[in-house]
Amino acid sequence: MQRLKDRPHAQVLIIGGGINGVGTFRDLALQGVDVALVERGDYCQGASGASSHMIHGGIRYLENGEFRLVQESVVERNRLLRIAPHYVKPLQTTIPIFSTFSGILAAPLRFLTHKQQGAPKERGAFLIKVGLSLYDFFSRDGGTVPRHQFRGRKRALAELPRLHPGIKYAATYFDASVHNPERLTLDVLQDGEKAGAAGGNGARASNYLSLVSMGDGGAQAGAKAGTVQLRDELTGEVFDFSADVVVNTTGAWVDLTNQAMGAASAFMGGTKGSHIVLDHPELLDACQGREIFFEHTDGRIVLIYPMGDRVLVGTTDIDADPSEDTVCTDAEIEYFFDLIGHVFPDITVDKDQIVYTFSGIRPLPRHDATQPGFVSRDYRIERRGDAGGPVVLSLVGGKWTTFRALSEHLSNDVLAELGSQRKVSTAKLAIGGGADFPATEDGVQRWIKAHMAAGRDADRTAGLLTRYGTRAADVIAFLDEGPDAPLHSTRELSVRELEFMARNEQIGHLVDVLIRRTSLAFRGLVTGELLNEVAEILSGPLGWDAAARAAEIDHAQEVLRRFHGVQVHSLVA
Repeated sequence: MQRLKDRPHAQVLIIGGGINGVGTFRDLALQGVDVALVERGDYCQGASGASSHMIHGGIRYLENGEFRLVQESVVERNRLLRIAPHYVKPLQTTIPIFSTFSGILAAPLRFLTHKQQGAPKERGAFLIKVGLSLYDFFSRDGGTVPRHQFRGRKRALAELPRLHPGIKYAATYFDASVHNPERLTLDVLQDGEKAGAAGGNGARASNYLSLVSMGDGGAQAGAKAGTVQLRDELTGEVFDFSADVVVNTTGAWVDLTNQAMGAASAFMGGTKGSHIVLDHPELLDACQGREIFFEHTDGRIVLIYPMGDRVLVGTTDIDADPSEDTVCTDAEIEYFFDLIGHVFPDITVDKDQIVYTFSGIRPLPRHDATQPGFVSRDYRIERRGDAGGPVVLSLVGGKWTTFRALSEHLSNDVLAELGSQRKVSTAKLAIGGGADFPATEDGVQRWIKAHMAAGRDADRTAGLLTRYGTRAADVIAFLDEGPDAPLHSTRELSVRELEFMARNEQIGHLVDVLIRRTSLAFRGLVTGELLNEVAEILSGPLGWDAAARAAEIDHAQEVLRRFHGVQVHSLVA
């Protein structure tokens, strides 16, 4: 916050620290633009952190006729595999199919009207074969991505024996996944800050800094019309900030943000998507390392796939109000259990096996009578320019896979407003710890061996490489500058690594470490001992006294319980 308060003007102010806002921040910083970004919560806290963790071309968007989006998505998917290999990995995906010709008559109507006509008509093998053939055409990346494969029932069950015995076929193709979306977002942000420091333009960003209003006056006497009023959500302090161009990348909250700036808009119509994370070794083994991507009985496209030693299950698509809390409901959990039984009928699941739940609102355009599943996943940019005030660009839509291309598009619009030219393309520019990331497993093992030291074994070093990519070398250098020790509550963190995070990763709350700087909460590994130990270590670098430390523990417990279905009983702090 202090960096924005000390320099209360920028050429461009970005409001919203999800992946699209952060991607645009990085792009503009690389062009030498004086750009600032504010986020009212933590980076990647909203929809960007509540995704299905997929980097995909969107095979089902073909049914909506969104061929441009599919083309852009598969190009960007293949690109992210190259420029962010530390977080984006190939994902083998299998579709279980229960019929041959079903849905052929209904498909043209869905394509033309974007509505489900009558009862859901299951998409049969013929339609899926056509779709995957088209998908191959768009996504093969010069032949480097394998073509899809069709298997008959016998071969499909030989490969995945726990699948429903009533399947007729199984189709397999490749997409990609992002197992650490929060840390990838942070990498993109730090690239922007680094570019700003190197170029002298002072690109700067702050989380826990919210927009209060825009208008005449502001918090300080004499503030010019159009000045934005910002509030530090950690201290309550309010100050003015001005910019020539304001970029609204607040996702489902775009209309509410515009309203705060004094301009009504009705661009958004987001839908809620929820997920559960299971500690279920039997289901994990049944997936055989593949995502199971399929159509449920209601026509909704859903997924089951392994992430490490956990299984992610999702997702729903329900109209949502961004002014209300977004949480995974009991009804959605029952829906997830039902869809698991649809493809793995002999596997039982109960609520005790859920270690984490999450839910977010997709930043979709207003869709009126169009059913949620058929709403466009493409994006557009809306411009407003009032006399005497800054130009405001509002992003409507956007998805994880296309964030780099979208950021480039949005940055080009900003550059045009500023009368500037693009200097750097991000198309081939490695992101953060993806630079020089080992391309093979042998290369990974060599990197680990080269960075081990006394007190840091192969597992701990591998964990650092997984968390930071090749930026782990900087973390390791910091760890080796002083005495360090692993935490008692987890071997995945050490005292000095937490100090590194506190100094370099803009931690505002204890819960930021648990959910977004590590995956401990996602995997159900948060305990009362962990809460107390992490809070105690962070107290020094973050200046928390005993009362603040206790408040942070209470806050973490409340966030985990209220938004993620996790009950953690802390010890006495």
